[in-house]
Amino acid sequence: MTSLNTLGEIGLIERIRQETPSPAQSSTIQGIGDDAAVFAIDEQTLGLLSTDMLVEGIHFDLTYVPLRHLGFKAVAVNVSDIAAMNGVPTQLTVSLGLSSRFTVEAVDELYAGIRAACAAYNVDLVGGDTTSSRSGLVLSIAVIGRVDKDHITYRRTAQPNDVICVTGDLGAAYLGLQLLEREKQEYLANPEMQPAISEERAYLIQRQLRPDGRTDIVHELRDLDIVPTAMIDISDGLASELLHLCTQSGTGAVIFDENIPIDDQTYLAADEFKISPITAALNGGEDYELLFTIPPQEFEKLKNHSRITAIGYMTDADGRAPSDRVILATKAGQQTPIRAQGWTAGS
Repeated sequence: MTSLNTLGEIGLIERIRQETPSPAQSSTIQGIGDDAAVFAIDEQTLGLLSTDMLVEGIHFDLTYVPLRHLGFKAVAVNVSDIAAMNGVPTQLTVSLGLSSRFTVEAVDELYAGIRAACAAYNVDLVGGDTTSSRSGLVLSIAVIGRVDKDHITYRRTAQPNDVICVTGDLGAAYLGLQLLEREKQEYLANPEMQPAISEERAYLIQRQLRPDGRTDIVHELRDLDIVPTAMIDISDGLASELLHLCTQSGTGAVIFDENIPIDDQTYLAADEFKISPITAALNGGEDYELLFTIPPQEFEKLKNHSRITAIGYMTDADGRAPSDRVILATKAGQQTPIRAQGWTAGS
């Protein structure tokens, strides 16, 4: 038998994709391999479908994750996938696996967060399923969205010389997780302790517990008359997502470490934990920002945008393996191949 660890996340998804039959429905346009599946609605409109599963003990720890925040986050991470296709979310379903330790009030609290997210993103909760679970809470959400045919954006269509852009800042969610995990360990050692996270770290905690899907950027790009050549959301870290874009587009990339947007609080927390802030941005994950490419001539339209940063450019593949053609360039002139992380079984 073959261990899942020999494939990892990227390899497993690719194996499933290769074994999946070609679509039997003429309306199916894009299946496995992007942030969302794509299907035809009418001559001008495409439908989008994305689903994500969160498992207690793997994706969240209820020791420090409030159920209301978890409900909001579960919606936000799916909305982020729709935004990554340059689309707008419209409806969602929620499926729950619940163990006997959960009360009615706990489920009410979870759904309060889900409803708050639905209101924030203008999405309708239209159904779902519930079942029992022997391993705690399992939460699965599917989101449906829409996008005009001439605005749909895939991962596979970046071109050499395209400008690589990213929204917001990176690495904060990972440092927020480190703070929460440290508090948990201190609490386990001394249950009488009081929380010691300062108000200055609130931003990092918020980025971990209650991230935002960047549907705002989708509307702003439309107002600027910009259609990205490729786009993906940053769920597994900048390195992994950039490698996805390059692999599927058949390109290479160069990004500059000094251009990667990192918040001041991330720098301070990284120093406290003896972690490189660049490493947190590249491999930390759960930022749920958007990574996208645009033609060079379009850059003038957003070069002064306060929440979008140009971090590099796409290059020719030149026959190199993906792991050798995605480069991090330092201010000192060093160039280092970027490696993706992703999950392994049991992680």
